[in-house]
Amino acid sequence: MEQDPNFYIIIGAFAVLSIGIVSSLGLRGWRDWLALKHAELDIARRSSDAPVPSATSRIEVADLKERVKKLEAIAAGIDI
Repeated sequence: MEQDPNFYIIIGAFAVLSIGIVSSLGLRGWRDWLALKHAELDIARRSSDAPVPSATSRIEVADLKERVKKLEAIAAGIDI
């Protein structure tokens, strides 16, 4: 059984066209994903302009939280 030569040309053209469409969609998705990541980095960069608390202030905050817990326990009548 012999196929028509035009059949192979049509199948080949369809395959090339399909690969081209899938590749262009993939490229567009990749570019959009990169744009999203750039936007996320810009937002993070803007929000990181706020001063970062030092280790000393973090320790002080943790100490205050512990004191509050102890005072709440005393108020509730629980011995720690």
